[in-house]
Amino acid sequence: MEPSSVTVGGSSARRGPHPSATGRRWLAVVALAAGLLVAVAVVAFFVRHPLYLVAGVGGIVLAAVGGWWAATEWEPRRAVGFVALFAGMALLMAAVALAGGSALDQVGLLVVAVVLVAVAVVTAHAAMAASLRAEPHYLVRRGRRPSHGVLLCNPWSGGGKVERFGLVDLARSMGVEAVVLDRRRPLVDLATDAVRLGADCLGMAGGDGSLALVASVAVAHHLPFVCIPAGTRNHFALDLGLDRDDPRLALEAFQDAVERRVDFATVNGRPFVNNVSLGVYASVVEEDGYRQAKVETSMRALPDLLGPDAEPFDLEFRAPGERFVDGAFVIMVSNNPYVLDAKLDFSQRHRLDSGRLGVFAVAATTGVQMSEVVLSLARHGGHSGHALRFTTRDFVVRSRSAHADAGVDGEALRLSTPLHFRSWPGALHLLVPRHNPEAALRRQAREVTVSGLVSIARGRPLERQST
Repeated sequence: MEPSSVTVGGSSARRGPHPSATGRRWLAVVALAAGLLVAVAVVAFFVRHPLYLVAGVGGIVLAAVGGWWAATEWEPRRAVGFVALFAGMALLMAAVALAGGSALDQVGLLVVAVVLVAVAVVTAHAAMAASLRAEPHYLVRRGRRPSHGVLLCNPWSGGGKVERFGLVDLARSMGVEAVVLDRRRPLVDLATDAVRLGADCLGMAGGDGSLALVASVAVAHHLPFVCIPAGTRNHFALDLGLDRDDPRLALEAFQDAVERRVDFATVNGRPFVNNVSLGVYASVVEEDGYRQAKVETSMRALPDLLGPDAEPFDLEFRAPGERFVDGAFVIMVSNNPYVLDAKLDFSQRHRLDSGRLGVFAVAATTGVQMSEVVLSLARHGGHSGHALRFTTRDFVVRSRSAHADAGVDGEALRLSTPLHFRSWPGALHLLVPRHNPEAALRRQAREVTVSGLVSIARGRPLERQST
């Protein structure tokens, strides 16, 4: 690989120098103070008109969120941010007009609100910009074009995307050897043979399960890997920031690419790039017809799996703080943690290089307890007395039986217990299209929270969801 790093997210000259640690701290203080002042101003104005208070506060919150997206996101989220910004201000203006009062008071509140929201957004962005933008400069480098790239193609994945998008012919026209899977030889054997015959880069066009298997061969032989999202959902490609609608765009990585180092995970030595689910989900995946009708199959199977006559799940583990958990009916272990808060990015990962596994488990035993878990997901991202959420480098799940059903990247398997999970930080050497690192930066920018701003104001490092 070329030794020089690739600058992403725009040139350093255009962005200008980042403020010092002290400067970031004062910027965060100003942002928080501006947010607090605008809230006080709105409440003070509507104190005599509580009927319009909710609309006024809602308008300010919507405008602040929209302003943040407009300042930090790329299209199409930036456009959504501007729409939310103007909608929030329109809602505030309507509430002010309906509440009445003197014209001077109304205009004064609107001017104060606009100025303070602008100050809060600009200073918050400036306070966090360095933490959000600096790290990828050390993780992303220009990639050397493979001299013997090999792309394995699953013709059945994604309803035939390989054929529909002409991936085989396109790869061959780029000088990449394309190998179409058949049912006679295992995928791992085909990938290993490609390495034996001189491949210096492996790619896979298929679903997440196939991607993980070929990626494991690339990791074992210290080769770069190219991800071509030709499956049904391709969550790994989504979280990488690749275009899932047109897999042909990802083929650019064989010719003009940058390198990204992302994490790789294993369970009992078997690779996975997304997650391993134990308990209810693993049992549902085994049901006949699941892939053709996921919702209908799940609704049919759940009463038997969770009803009063259901046999408890035989799964146990130790959580941080030495808490022992037995009988969990949902355990999901992911390669980097998922967003589990009530956000647009729910069930996605903002980054794939935290070096941590994400663990989410539910051990509720009654309907009331399950309701509490559901509410906690909506409000707090899964933190409750009957649901656990944490990150770790290693994780072990035990059972009193010799096996456990598992959904590994959506594939139903039966694995021997105990189950040993491990994260391999930066083990997967990806070649991605040149624009992809900016997509990764956009995803990381979505990690910003008020608690992160508070941390900077207190002189502490920016807190991230994924660590």
